[in-house]
Amino acid sequence: MPAATMESSFDAAQFFIQRAQLDGEYLQPPKLHRLLYLAQAYYAVAYNNRLLMPAIFVADIDGPVEPAVFRASELGRPKIEDRKLPADVAHFLDSVWRRFGQHSTDYLTKMVAGHKPVKDAMNEGPRTIIPVAAMVAFYGKRPTQASVAQGVLPVSEVIRPKVVKSQTGKPVSVQKWIPGKSNPDA
Repeated sequence: MPAATMESSFDAAQFFIQRAQLDGEYLQPPKLHRLLYLAQAYYAVAYNNRLLMPAIFVADIDGPVEPAVFRASELGRPKIEDRKLPADVAHFLDSVWRRFGQHSTDYLTKMVAGHKPVKDAMNEGPRTIIPVAAMVAFYGKRPTQASVAQGVLPVSEVIRPKVVKSQTGKPVSVQKWIPGKSNPDA
């Protein structure tokens, strides 16, 4: 398995907490865990099974949680050193926030609890690890009308394109090249 892109799940948590504050929102811990889970899943789909953060997610009665962040935040929001994230990682996390952050905690919890990787892990029992391979298999497949109704979107609808200007000043969207990954739009 390739190395994770981020050093810690706490860095992603800090990003989402600060992003919520920019939008004038207090980010509830359950919503934070759903966003972390979705970020890990969609990142693995977008980047050939590469982990966004060196974290596992386990099934909990309410949905997936990242155990280290869960434990650290039991007594309140942990103090986390602010780290500058690479631009592509910040762009990815911001894309996840823009796609899912406007939803309520209850909506995200119900949505993710109905997804196959979470349901399968819950059938095994609480604290069962949700395999990244199961996330990739579920979130990486071509969505159907039924899966879109459950909140499962193609990765191209989660990650917003990065817009830069060409040499003539015209805005163009760009995407990071990933070796070995075919272009589904071609």
